[in-house]
Amino acid sequence: MTTVADSSDDEINPVTMLLLNQNDDLSEQKPEAVPTLVQHQTYHLNSVNSTVVIRQLPSQGLSFQLWPAATTFVKLLDSYNPSNTDSFSAAVTNAVTTVNCRKRLRILELGSGTGVVGIAASAILGADVTVTDLPHVLPNIKFNADVNASVVGPRGGGVHVAALSWGKVEEMEAVGREYDLIIGSDVVYHDNLYEPLIETLKFLLLGDGEKVFLMAHLRRWKKESGFFKKVKKWFRVDLVHEDGPSDGSRTGVVVYRFARKDAVFR
Repeated sequence: MTTVADSSDDEINPVTMLLLNQNDDLSEQKPEAVPTLVQHQTYHLNSVNSTVVIRQLPSQGLSFQLWPAATTFVKLLDSYNPSNTDSFSAAVTNAVTTVNCRKRLRILELGSGTGVVGIAASAILGADVTVTDLPHVLPNIKFNADVNASVVGPRGGGVHVAALSWGKVEEMEAVGREYDLIIGSDVVYHDNLYEPLIETLKFLLLGDGEKVFLMAHLRRWKKESGFFKKVKKWFRVDLVHEDGPSDGSRTGVVVYRFARKDAVFR
């Protein structure tokens, strides 16, 4: 198992850097201020022979768009099999085995954006997935969940939508801790959100049991190394998957597993 090292500030991929606006995703947008451009992306899930269709609203902000880390996460879920020996599959299998007599796996997704990863996880794993984001993002997530209900239903899963502003105790308590697996993709993108995200992970992972957070990430900013330095004060962070560079990029999507420091994995 490889433990993630501090990222070098020299390794930056300017081609795939997000053009962040200070207001993006930090406060409610005003839909009437800009035309609403609607785009659709389809994902064929070979494992369940179904297609997920996701609506994007790029003019509404970053949370209404699809990003590379989400695509990688969906592909990994689609290739999952309990007999697989790779580290990503092992992390999912470990969560599945904790279900015991319950009928379904319980998953929480942080910073769901369009909801594609949570929807795919529910369809593929037959899981009850709670997808979360800021309140103004939820209507589009619910739209995508409803559109894909016929894909999720046959495996017995379900997608539930909830507001979760990282670090807000009342919202974290409303969502709760009773999950077998926590997931997220492209959630480390703004340094103002590093501490709230860490506080949320502490709330979810430092209680009873050995739950993990699987995070797909494409590095874009030098300052991201600061997040990993902070988070490793509290958690064990392991690299469980790495894509090779693509489309002229110097880096590819990586997936990390966050867990309590005393966690032991097979």
